[in-house]
Amino acid sequence: MIIDLHTRIWTSPAQLGESVAEQFRRRRTEPWEQTTGSAEQHAEAMDPVDVAAVLGFESTLLGAKIEHDQVAQEIAVHPGACVGFAGIDPNAGRPVQSLERALDAGLVGVTVCPAAAGFHPTDTRAMELFEACQSHGIPVHIESSGRLARQARLEFDQPVLLDEVAREFPDLKLVIGSLGDPWVDQGVALLAKHPTVYADLAGLVSQPWRLLSSLLSAFHHQVIDQILFASNFPFCDPAQAIKNMYSVNTVTQGTSLPSVPREQLRSIVERDTLAVLGIPKPERPAKPTAQASDAEESKSEADTADSPSYEVVEDPAR
Repeated sequence: MIIDLHTRIWTSPAQLGESVAEQFRRRRTEPWEQTTGSAEQHAEAMDPVDVAAVLGFESTLLGAKIEHDQVAQEIAVHPGACVGFAGIDPNAGRPVQSLERALDAGLVGVTVCPAAAGFHPTDTRAMELFEACQSHGIPVHIESSGRLARQARLEFDQPVLLDEVAREFPDLKLVIGSLGDPWVDQGVALLAKHPTVYADLAGLVSQPWRLLSSLLSAFHHQVIDQILFASNFPFCDPAQAIKNMYSVNTVTQGTSLPSVPREQLRSIVERDTLAVLGIPKPERPAKPTAQASDAEESKSEADTADSPSYEVVEDPAR
């Protein structure tokens, strides 16, 4: 089973905020207009994976929002193929009520962006949200997003700031996006300390050297089992992310530098992330059984037999 824990869909880049668009234009890594996250492209790109997590997004600081209902709609269109995480900004007010609405919509997790939304992870409103998530038994994804825009608070991206959260809520499952990049060492240390803290590789799978060095650090600190696969769609699709994972050791091929055992790479790609995070596996629509198909065929034949027959008479005037 392959689970992609980090994907997004938007109807317009404006949903991410104008300041985010400006940052991408400045980087010029690719035309902003081509960085699209349409539902159609998402469905096509997710073909290699069994289930994809579609993440919402909310930041009053950046004027960005991907609504709960938009995520829920995508889940409904592709039953069994997706699960949804609600994007919640504690600064937006009433985060616990927002969580309740997300659960009513069928979403199974929460994603927050401390840096993009401009809040310290232990802010009172954030802690109230985390407490509610622990009570409901749903995971929280912490996005590493400080580089999204100039207004973002980069200092709030540091994984070490989550240590108090993990101590205060020992049953809450936290996922650190991109292993806390650029503070990967902090991310690895947090995983080593807390068995309920995990990390995805979104953002790292497109950087071969950083991916390798991050995986080596996780391997040597014996926390590979807490690393979860993620593509970061639409900036990288799952097929390319999987390829990058399995080819990561080529970076040091022919040198004396260490490599990550292939079985460890495979364990990440094929990890049942849903089970790890306590998320029920979404049910796919049942396929018609052979017996049901035979019954339908028999009914069709019976309907044909019961239908009146008509003799075709040629029109004499023709």
